[in-house]
Amino acid sequence: MTFLIIFLVALAVSAVGFHRYIWFISIGYGFSIAAIGTALLIMFGVRHELTAVTAVMAALLVVYGLRLGGYLLAREYRSSSYHKVMQQAIDNGNNVKLPLRLLTWVGCALLYACEASPIAFRLQNHAGTDAVAIVGAAIMGVGIILESAADLTKNRFKQQHPHRFCDVGLFRMVRCPNYLGEIVTWTGVFVSGVTILDGAWQWIAAIGGYLCICWIMFGGARRLELRQNKEYADDPQYRHYSEHTPILIPFIPLHSLSNAKWLIG
Repeated sequence: MTFLIIFLVALAVSAVGFHRYIWFISIGYGFSIAAIGTALLIMFGVRHELTAVTAVMAALLVVYGLRLGGYLLAREYRSSSYHKVMQQAIDNGNNVKLPLRLLTWVGCALLYACEASPIAFRLQNHAGTDAVAIVGAAIMGVGIILESAADLTKNRFKQQHPHRFCDVGLFRMVRCPNYLGEIVTWTGVFVSGVTILDGAWQWIAAIGGYLCICWIMFGGARRLELRQNKEYADDPQYRHYSEHTPILIPFIPLHSLSNAKWLIG
């Protein structure tokens, strides 16, 4: 029942994608996660079933979702260059038929519920606080900080250097630290649930949500790499940067995903 409720919450919020197709996977994503966290706090708070760690993790979902949704919403309306790039990279939805819109809507809402499911299942299963939950919450917090810092760094850099690739701060460590932060965040959520998941369905939902978001982040990194390779093809500094900086995972010498056909895009 808990999973059904958070799925319906995600379904309601992500419906903003019917206004603009890209919003199913951008603004609708962030605010759906925030709404799921809020729903968990309300549902289990009124029944006095929240523990300290589940309250923190549900609150982190709210913080994560509001920050991401707000950031994407502001960028959507303030950055004409970003809007132009996204219009070129992703179908704006004008030609997407209603059946595909409905499929995208349901699929996205299901994914968002699956991503948050380890927290929901911990509450549903009346599991107490354990070391794994605390570690998972800490990892989740680190991921949110990492993603937020990366977005802030790139936003400030692009305001000063609109035609140069960002290679400062966290971007010295990897070329896509915001995507890395996303993966770290959901790694924390998944880790928090490994000791309390009960039955095949709960494992399928938790593993499916985690693997899907990781796959999407690698796909996003690949698409970004392809755009940057095209935009900065004649820049020797970019070529040096891309050849010596891992694209997504620190300390692992994976410098290119552009030939990975199995990824999204």
